[in-house]
Amino acid sequence: MTAALRVVQWATGTIGARSLRAVVEHPRLELAGVYVHTRAKEGLDAGELCGTGPTGVTATADIERVLELGADCVLYMPLQCDADEVCRLLESGANVVTTRGEFHHPASMDPELRKRVEAACERGGTSIHSTGSSPGFITEAVPLVLTSIARRVDSLTIEESADLSQRPSPELLFDVMGYGVAPTAFAEERLSRARTSFGPSLHLIAEALGLPLDSLEATGELATARSQVRIAAGELAPGTVAAQRLTVTGLRAGRPLLRFRATWYCTTDLAPAWDLHDTGWHISIEGDAPLEVGLRLPVPLDRMAEISPSYTANRAVNAVPLVCAAEPGIRTTVDLPQVTAELG
Repeated sequence: MTAALRVVQWATGTIGARSLRAVVEHPRLELAGVYVHTRAKEGLDAGELCGTGPTGVTATADIERVLELGADCVLYMPLQCDADEVCRLLESGANVVTTRGEFHHPASMDPELRKRVEAACERGGTSIHSTGSSPGFITEAVPLVLTSIARRVDSLTIEESADLSQRPSPELLFDVMGYGVAPTAFAEERLSRARTSFGPSLHLIAEALGLPLDSLEATGELATARSQVRIAAGELAPGTVAAQRLTVTGLRAGRPLLRFRATWYCTTDLAPAWDLHDTGWHISIEGDAPLEVGLRLPVPLDRMAEISPSYTANRAVNAVPLVCAAEPGIRTTVDLPQVTAELG
């Protein structure tokens, strides 16, 4: 019987706590350690941080203790990526699976960061892989499978939709995302962040198809409420922002080839009227084998915040054995075998 892979969970926020629980319950993984950023969590049993029974593994805020564990893999899930941390983990002999987005497509990375990380992988004999639900599952794994039935792809569009009407988070919706205010132009910072977040996946798909992109562009759109709307987070007045749409387009030979579009809405009664999908994903492929595929998340909207972290955390946990077995380096969805779940 193959020995269990020893895994460290790095950070225990919303996604990290769900990932931690999945490691504890996994039949082929052994929890070796937990790294936390807050002193309040230091010394707590891992089970207290993810809602399981006691595990006998206590959390630490000391990276040196993590490095001494000799873990096979670290599930790296902080709010911000620290290149020094990543390189030290890789150099120590620990592979890294992360829900951070910096490593989806090596050629899209900052050249200096890529050089440092690849050198760390070489020294440690390790690999690193970025994944999650989006980007990851829906922007890479699913399109690669769907296009495998085609011999000619004229265009591919990935649409991500989220109905936020039952999200009881006024600070997030009103203060952070800008709902319930008069519409203004999308800030370039948001468009740049969209290109950085989803552009690498589009480049990855295009290169896998043998159709590398020439450039990326990002656009933003807003729609307003037609009438007074009551949502879980509060009130939306007529004429205020009630829906947002970000689109990242990959261009080849002057025409759109690949597109990722995210639409977040608080009501369906919008001005202008938008064609909206249920919460989930929709992929359209035009070519010699056209497809329309919808993936709906069959979760009550008032439970979405509770359930949705699993979509991101689980794919990262499922990738651990493949990343541990991979050749050293930055490994993409194209490089690795198909990620599958081992249940039981």
